[in-house]
Amino acid sequence: MLALRVRLAAVTMNCQQLTMLSELAAIELKTPSLPEESFPPAERSGTRMASAEPSESQIRSPAGIAAGTVHEAEPSEPILRLTGIRKHYGDVVALDGVDLSLARGEFLAILGPSGSGKTTTLRIVGGFVAPDSGRIELSGRDVTALRANRRDVNTVFQSYALFPHMTVRDNVGYGLKVKRVSRAERNARISEALALVQLSHAGDRRPGELSGGMQQRVALARALVNRPSVLLLDEPLGALDRKLRDEMQLELREMQSQLGMTFMYVTHDQEEALGMSDRLVVMREGRIEQSGLPAAVYDNPATLWVAGFVGASNRLTGTVRELGELVRMECDFGSIVGAKPHGELRVGERATAVLRPEHVAITDERPASEHNSVRVQIQEVLNVGSQLRCVAFTPGGLKLSVWQSRIDGRTSVHSGEEAWLSWSPEPVHVYPDRDERASQSPPS
Repeated sequence: MLALRVRLAAVTMNCQQLTMLSELAAIELKTPSLPEESFPPAERSGTRMASAEPSESQIRSPAGIAAGTVHEAEPSEPILRLTGIRKHYGDVVALDGVDLSLARGEFLAILGPSGSGKTTTLRIVGGFVAPDSGRIELSGRDVTALRANRRDVNTVFQSYALFPHMTVRDNVGYGLKVKRVSRAERNARISEALALVQLSHAGDRRPGELSGGMQQRVALARALVNRPSVLLLDEPLGALDRKLRDEMQLELREMQSQLGMTFMYVTHDQEEALGMSDRLVVMREGRIEQSGLPAAVYDNPATLWVAGFVGASNRLTGTVRELGELVRMECDFGSIVGAKPHGELRVGERATAVLRPEHVAITDERPASEHNSVRVQIQEVLNVGSQLRCVAFTPGGLKLSVWQSRIDGRTSVHSGEEAWLSWSPEPVHVYPDRDERASQSPPS
């Protein structure tokens, strides 16, 4: 019967949706979605793996973490803990010794470029992919060798993976029906889940009759109705338009806070990651580059790579001339001083200063300070609501971005005019050029 339903569903779904639907069916029907060879021998033979706690050295000295990466203290007594997770696809290193913990009720966002390992991490937690090595604990229990259907987690996919021939209520309650939950309890939990996502009125409709945002809510309700310990969200808002995505971000955050549920949220959208999460993890080439509070990651990037990847930034290269409370550099247009040094800076060596566009001021008159100012020509001006976003060039051809509030700063800037740019030392981060070379190294 399931095979017939999947074939019928394929008529109206693309290949990606059918793949997600097959994985969902595999979980809810307690049918393995991975071949036996994907799992450790202990699981194939039916022997339960030992559930000993990881050693102190395993927790305090994560394997595979690059020098210079920064991590805040992990939560005590986490609901989910990953220790030393590694995954290879042939010669490609997808995950290289990932150590990560989630506290109960935490909203964790994982951000990174394509190929950084963020989705592989989520799929390993969900049981769709088996790690080559490492340990996964859920509520203190070792679940490394358990299949997806035996883990107390649920996944919300970007493609929704809804059964098109079923009503909204049937989609939401499908997993409960397979688990033989009583009709009365099933109906009560379905109604509760639909009310939570504000779709009580749409229970008798089919997915094809719903907007993208409503379909996403159905997918959420289907995951929430099972009351998982951890909800995994794989770029769930990626298929929505900008306005609807913004609305769903607020709804998701409010829902997570209301339920007190633990969310692991994978996204490539930086605004989502920074605005929604309690803690942000930035991944690069299968490793965790930095983790911490979203504002801390944005305001204090631990490496030059993070500074360039998270948010917009200006890079100013030069030679270090003085080291002290402030770092002074000489560049092609003058002197730069910064208050936030990183790594091993040396006088006489090259370094890179990083400055956010919103920290740059535009004035008509030359600033009084001999440091941190440059005469530029404005090339492009974008009026983005309450903000002016300008692109300017120095006499030497260096491109600088400036985000100026129309409330606190100038109300008009015109392309082609000349102006002065200036900034204070406090928000300027300075990194050795050795970090620049490391940030551009190819994947191993």
